[in-house]
Amino acid sequence: MNKPEQSIPLFKVYMNPSAKDAACEVLDSGYIGQGPKVDEFEKQLGDYFGNKKVVTTNAGTSALHLALHLLKKPKENWMEDVFQGIAFISHNWPGIQEGDEVLATALTCTASNWPIVANGLKIKWVDIDPTTLNMDLEDLKRKMTPKTKAIIGVHWGGYPLDLDKITDIRVEFKKEHGWAPALIEDGAHSIGTKYKGKYLGNHGNFVMNSLQAIKHITAVDGGILYCPHDELYERAKLLRWYGIDRSPKGRTDFRCEADIEEWGFKFHMNDLCAAIGMENFKSVDTIISKHKSNAAYYDENLKDVKGVTLLKREDGFESAFWIYTMLVDDRPSFYKHMKECNITVSQVHERNDKHSCMAEFKSELPNLDKTIGNIVSIPVGWWVTDEERNYIVNCIRNWKYGRFTY
Repeated sequence: MNKPEQSIPLFKVYMNPSAKDAACEVLDSGYIGQGPKVDEFEKQLGDYFGNKKVVTTNAGTSALHLALHLLKKPKENWMEDVFQGIAFISHNWPGIQEGDEVLATALTCTASNWPIVANGLKIKWVDIDPTTLNMDLEDLKRKMTPKTKAIIGVHWGGYPLDLDKITDIRVEFKKEHGWAPALIEDGAHSIGTKYKGKYLGNHGNFVMNSLQAIKHITAVDGGILYCPHDELYERAKLLRWYGIDRSPKGRTDFRCEADIEEWGFKFHMNDLCAAIGMENFKSVDTIISKHKSNAAYYDENLKDVKGVTLLKREDGFESAFWIYTMLVDDRPSFYKHMKECNITVSQVHERNDKHSCMAEFKSELPNLDKTIGNIVSIPVGWWVTDEERNYIVNCIRNWKYGRFTY
């Protein structure tokens, strides 16, 4: 194809044409807060992904904040089989307390890490694995201490962390300490990702998905929290709306709530967002399959390009490819070349540890230091046509040669 007149975008909002009518239906109903549409959306998500303990929120960030908060108050009747049978929440589980550590990656959106400090916790940075851009699990193992109460692991671009290896690390830690840190999976990039044949959300951990504007599926904004245990699920439903039990039991006045046992937040989703999310979710298979198809095409056609290093792929690690990331030598010249080709590219996320508000958590991250200047993502989404992806490949293959062949 010839050079496009407008740049091929890196991100694009998907909106099902039916979403407008669904939104208008809610607007005309006189009920736009959390109501039956939220319940319906949560059922749709639970049925599709296989974990019915799903709680929607107003943002993925809120879902992460809520997950950390839920772990602050251990319950006496939490059983030994909670969380993959590791029982880090057991009779010995100390609970998360202010000042405890959370192991996290600096290579992510700030939305992944700000909930940690908002909960009064300390961040300990884990270096990256430059072959996947996920956490370096050997570094994770080295940095776990009795002050480490949680791990927030990001599935970069949709490519899953090695959950089995993290389980092994946590089991080993538990043998020594009697409990192990909670694992919260940040799947903001990862709706539709599978690990070892199962969708994320079915491996015994908290999992967050994002429904923000440019994600695979959007509800205008919103988040999903998959809970690994019934009691955590019931508490999450209460605490996302101030701790109020929204059922009519115990009320003498429909506007006045019954006794609130535990205060909570205003983190709930509303029916307007849920209605839009449900309409967009009807296209989830088409959207994710197109992302995967484009990524597979790049994997095959960019594997031998000089100056380009593709990330690792392993059997059982089935990415939803929200973004397609690779490493390039001489990124400034690559950026310039792709701009001249009218293709939008980006690093996508800045490293979080560089921000001045994170100064107290500064640490050595040699792999990230060596890799950050080479990270580039190229358009991979549902909007990229077969003709456009071929054009993108041709432009990349002609990079560094001083001329373009269209």
